[in-house]
Amino acid sequence: MKENKVLFMTQAAMIAAIYVVLCIAFAPISYGGIQARIAEALTVLPFFTPAAIPGLFIGCLIANILGGSIVVDVIFGSIATLIGAVGTYMLRNKSQYLAPIPPILANTLIVPFVLHYGYGEALPIPLLMGTVGLGEILACGLMGTVLSVVLVRYRKVLFKAA
Repeated sequence: MKENKVLFMTQAAMIAAIYVVLCIAFAPISYGGIQARIAEALTVLPFFTPAAIPGLFIGCLIANILGGSIVVDVIFGSIATLIGAVGTYMLRNKSQYLAPIPPILANTLIVPFVLHYGYGEALPIPLLMGTVGLGEILACGLMGTVLSVVLVRYRKVLFKAA
């Protein structure tokens, strides 16, 4: 039992760390009105382990703080990732190809309002939904699906106790 808690916390911490590193490493495209966060590919991980839910939330929170985001973005951007992660976890007994849909929807619906009202982004919200949505489709939909296809092969080894 204690071993499972340690494994859960370790997985969550590793996912958070990888999310932060990917955001900072690809900072020019991770932040702003037109963005494609490579780290968002990790949002398929709740399909494999519930530890990914707090891992993604904390990783996004830290990445937003380190990236110089305003408080509204730190809070609501991280909540969008949390909502997407919970949604993906809820689809864990369905097809892995559905896993990217919740984070794509959550970020597409929430982040444009943060960009428009929080940062004063001049683009209209529907256009921001398009740019954020496109970035999410590329990161979550395309890269996340590739990641999930690879992880399915190693699911029993990587996520055995989750």
